[in-house]
Amino acid sequence: MEERCLQQVAKAVDDLQERSNVSRPSPEQIRSQAESFGTPTKFGNYNFTSTIKNRSAALTVYIGGPNVAHGKLTQRRRDILENLPDTLRLVHEYMRKAPLVRVDATMGQNSSFTPHCTLYVSTYRKENVRLSHMVGQTLFPKVDTPGPQFNIVFIPEWQEKDRQILVFPEIGVTYVLGSDYYGEAKKGFLRMAMWHAKQQGMLGLHAGAKILRARDRDGKLRHLGMVIFGLTATGKTTHACHNHGLSLDGEGVDIVQDDVVFWCRDGSALGTEKGFYIKTEGLDPNIQPLLHDAATKKDAIFENVMVDYLGNVFFDDETLTGNGRGVIQRSDLGEAARGGVNLPSVDELDGLIMAFIVRRNTVVPIASKLTPEQAAAAFMLGESIESSGSDPRRAGESVREVGTNPFIIGDEAQEGNIFYEFVKSHPEKIQCYMLNTGGVGEIVQRNLDGSKIVKQKVTRVQIPEMASIIRGVARDTIEWEEHPQWEVQVPKSVDGVDMSRFDLSRYYSAEQAEGLIADLRLERTEYIERFQALDPRIRRAIEL
Repeated sequence: MEERCLQQVAKAVDDLQERSNVSRPSPEQIRSQAESFGTPTKFGNYNFTSTIKNRSAALTVYIGGPNVAHGKLTQRRRDILENLPDTLRLVHEYMRKAPLVRVDATMGQNSSFTPHCTLYVSTYRKENVRLSHMVGQTLFPKVDTPGPQFNIVFIPEWQEKDRQILVFPEIGVTYVLGSDYYGEAKKGFLRMAMWHAKQQGMLGLHAGAKILRARDRDGKLRHLGMVIFGLTATGKTTHACHNHGLSLDGEGVDIVQDDVVFWCRDGSALGTEKGFYIKTEGLDPNIQPLLHDAATKKDAIFENVMVDYLGNVFFDDETLTGNGRGVIQRSDLGEAARGGVNLPSVDELDGLIMAFIVRRNTVVPIASKLTPEQAAAAFMLGESIESSGSDPRRAGESVREVGTNPFIIGDEAQEGNIFYEFVKSHPEKIQCYMLNTGGVGEIVQRNLDGSKIVKQKVTRVQIPEMASIIRGVARDTIEWEEHPQWEVQVPKSVDGVDMSRFDLSRYYSAEQAEGLIADLRLERTEYIERFQALDPRIRRAIEL
């Protein structure tokens, strides 16, 4: 059945190129049409609202051959697969009737792998043209460079009860049915690109990238690459677009990417986008000056942000959603984005920092220095808490996602093994860290219905504190010591951070701390058992 469905989808999308119901407005025309449905802000840019305000992760299904796993087959996903032939018949009939707007773009700027991305948006509701505008502001203009062809067909007006995201990675097609949330377009292209990159010996990483120019303790100026992993709302973009207070002579940052890169065996990373899709919640000019300044530019686009009738913008107002978003232009980050979107190989740098951002609130250290095996274990664990960006009903719950990447197609253990192989092939150049942007000290109890009661609130890591830790890593000024229970190195002291604030003995008795650590160890060990093909050295690092 699946082979027949793939053939039908490939033909239907190919036929769109010649259909009279498909228009190709210029970028200027698309922008003008989109802004006529937006709310102008005092910054001179526009805010748009969507009916669906987060990704439909639970309704996303992968369809294809043996190398394409369907994802966790919940009953809803089983129903989607069972009804697939009928759904495709209805979709393909509708594609012949609906007014569609086409926009073409290119992902990345390099000479070897630049996927070509075509978005078809149904404008049965004319305001949906904003999706075409946002794609144009995220990806690069179409160019003639090597890369696969990807197509997304967006039909937002599809019946709500039948909302579903159908992904056909082998033929580079995604159907978005019943959602008008922009994240489905952005992540749809990136998801397919990461799968194709893996077929070419690269590893698609849900990670930001930057270059740090920092003076070490001897005063030598070093150029360090940095790759920052993190699930939505953990601080990945915040720290990918932060200067970390690197202000000594010659110091600074070059922002490369904020979301997805394709990592190569030589340690280089190919960038993907010119527009960054940021969380706007709590966007503060004093804490996140680069992001806030870019958000005030006329080319920024807001999505589901509270804007009043006078055009005032309220980033802290979550009346519409806790998942307010913005597309900012990388070029609006100023001097910090003066370079290109690709990270050089490790041979061209003084080192490469791989940082796993987690958000835990109990006993996970604020910063840990990892061995290659521990780093691969951290990659597999992908620990954090759920955000409103993927499933608002579970926001705040503990979650694990391999590679902090909800968009992996295929064997997740294979990705962990590739990551480990890449890291250990550059032992002198690659350093790995786990950074906890949550905090410590939380004590919770559960009601009989499973709901959570917080009995003791967490002491949170502030953005300037984590920026200081990253600055200390870059300058090599942190004093490290062995953690007696976690068997990793943790900071004894960090310039600009009162580490005593995160001392577990301030919040827990020795018995409580040992119990929480033992419980987390057991959870990790049980979780890793599902990955039978994982390198045993990675497994042992988790079981320590």
